[in-house]
Amino acid sequence: MNKAELIEKLAATTDLNKTVASRTVEAVCDIITDRLRNGDTVTLSGFGTFTVSNRAARAGRNPRTGETIAIAACKNPRFKAGKGLKDALN
Repeated sequence: MNKAELIEKLAATTDLNKTVASRTVEAVCDIITDRLRNGDTVTLSGFGTFTVSNRAARAGRNPRTGETIAIAACKNPRFKAGKGLKDALN
């Protein structure tokens, strides 16, 4: 399912028009992104938790040339599924 399909399903499920459903999905994504950017954790009970992990700088290797390259430190988003989501899948 992609974002457009999610918006269609949300509109159909909640009797909202697609414009309002689209704004809602965009707002949720923006809020989660903003909170993660600030270093916060976003927990949706029964669904899961979004967090940020820090990856340290490290040395890598160019597979084509074999040359060693420096890979900069970065932040990565993480998602851990909650019990409700896990139970729904099993």
